[in-house]
Amino acid sequence: MFKTNKTKVYELAKTLNLEIFQFIQSSDRIDPSYANQLTRASLSVVCNIAEGSGRLTSRDRRNFMVIARGSLFESIAILDLLLDLHLITTEKFEYLLTMATTISKMLYSMIKNLSGKSVESY
Repeated sequence: MFKTNKTKVYELAKTLNLEIFQFIQSSDRIDPSYANQLTRASLSVVCNIAEGSGRLTSRDRRNFMVIARGSLFESIAILDLLLDLHLITTEKFEYLLTMATTISKMLYSMIKNLSGKSVESY
């Protein structure tokens, strides 16, 4: 019934969210506003993929995948700020960025397939 749990993009988004959550929990130096926004943005990726998977029309599914991708970009922007503030290591940032890039490509492909039109590249 719940196909979401079996999709690779959902599993990767979950893994990214868990990695980010564990990173935030392990650091006592991150400002609470950054931590809160990053937690919500990375959770939004997972939740929008799940919610979109439950929609009945391609247009609705596409909309949720677009929102998930936007939340993914927001997550990376916050991690980039943390990198500038020396609150995340370059290695950890690159690891999370690589995972996010894979998710972004998958979401882009889904968005493109659901729209039937050309959309802006990742």
